[in-house]
Amino acid sequence: MHSGVSTPIRPMVFDQRPDIRLIVADMDGTLLDGNNRVHEHFWPLVTELHRQGILFCPASGRQYFTLREQFADIADDLVFIAENGSYVVRHGLEVSSDGLLAADAVRLIDAMRVSIACGLDAGVVLCGKRSAYIERSDAAFLESVVPYYAELTVVDDLLDVDDEFLKVSIYDFGAAEDTTAPLLTGFRDSHTVRVSGEHWVDVTSSTANKGRAIRHLQQSVGIGPDQTMVFGDFLNDLEMMDAATFSFAMDNAHPELRERAGYLAPSNLENGVVRTISSVLGLPWS
Repeated sequence: MHSGVSTPIRPMVFDQRPDIRLIVADMDGTLLDGNNRVHEHFWPLVTELHRQGILFCPASGRQYFTLREQFADIADDLVFIAENGSYVVRHGLEVSSDGLLAADAVRLIDAMRVSIACGLDAGVVLCGKRSAYIERSDAAFLESVVPYYAELTVVDDLLDVDDEFLKVSIYDFGAAEDTTAPLLTGFRDSHTVRVSGEHWVDVTSSTANKGRAIRHLQQSVGIGPDQTMVFGDFLNDLEMMDAATFSFAMDNAHPELRERAGYLAPSNLENGVVRTISSVLGLPWS
């Protein structure tokens, strides 16, 4: 991963201010600062965006209920892309979803149980529309998982859960890209297996990703790629970069994402999302 050292935005010269109608930002490592908080300058900026008719959309591997809780005061003005694109909600109503078959969730859970029994220090989160579900409930695992799931249910057996499934996530206490991700190679032909953070691997349907979710949203509100800005930092943001003309990788982004993006923004530690929106749209940010 790259450091938080400031890197200027790649030069952009416009004959006029872009007609941005939709701004989509990942959360961890992107919109959130080093303490996993939204910067104070975001709130007046998003108020001005909404005044100008610009829709703001948090896009995350996080659960819908968690995202809504984080933006509680303005939740009704936002669209939420949750669970890495498998669930899109606006005004409390589903815009689109792209879930997992129950049989596929069972296969994933069984496969991870074998690896955990063989010594992998990890836990499985089964993500449904109504809640997320876990079997592992030790203090270390709960401390790592609870911040991402406002609705979380501890169950005796994940295979007994009755819900509509969106995603299976694995929290790996080691480096997920090196340990858990290779164990799921057998699912890559049939599903999207994505490292979404240092300790997280997410498995969704083969067609579920943030980019596809953005396209569904664009179609539903009549907004095109030339009117869209996106911001991301990690591998689960790759497809977002293809859904917008104004695609920004944070300076702290994974090398693959930096290559995929059209432009570079200052790091999340430097309030890069707010500063870049302000620069492109000519709005004050402090």
